[in-house]
Amino acid sequence: MPESAQIVSYIAALGLAAAIPGPGMTALVARSVSAGAVAGFAMLAGLILGDLFYLSISVFGLALVAHSGSALFTLINWAAALYLGWLAWQFWRYNPQAVDIAQKATKKDLASAWFSGLTITLGNPKTIAFYLAILPLVMSLDSISLLIWGMVLVPLTALILLAVGAVFILAALRIRHFLTSAAAQRILFRSAGLIMLLAALGMVAKTF
Repeated sequence: MPESAQIVSYIAALGLAAAIPGPGMTALVARSVSAGAVAGFAMLAGLILGDLFYLSISVFGLALVAHSGSALFTLINWAAALYLGWLAWQFWRYNPQAVDIAQKATKKDLASAWFSGLTITLGNPKTIAFYLAILPLVMSLDSISLLIWGMVLVPLTALILLAVGAVFILAALRIRHFLTSAAAQRILFRSAGLIMLLAALGMVAKTF
């Protein structure tokens, strides 16, 4: 079982990394503003699931492919960069409408938000790089059993990301009244697209 100091270090590192605005959290704010809290939490659920997937890969050692800097990881990196670039283009050319705050999100909206959150995380190799880098610093991967993974790391990671994401969603809702116009939303979505594009370019730059 990891020591309390290791758990605190993991919480601090993951909380800080999650709080730094990236493609996921930026998209989460944009979705929360345009579709409300329920859609925001649906997207957050997708983001968390993607993180748990990469966490699991790191814990069980399959991320060694990425760590080795092999040709396979380079290919994955390029594919992810292209996907984030495509998402950036979608956000940039998004044609927003004035938001009706009283309108509830449909099941289709929620499913779309969840899937977007999942694919944004899976399309960002920086997520797996984070877990691969931080886990060996706070605990020995060899000592992590299936029980520790399922009873400690998974729920702890989900709770941290839920807490940080909830702060972003609630902050977005506080300013939602100021961003109900189509023009304000266009600025928000294009800003999100620009951040995703910069993330994609950063991934491409690392392959050289």
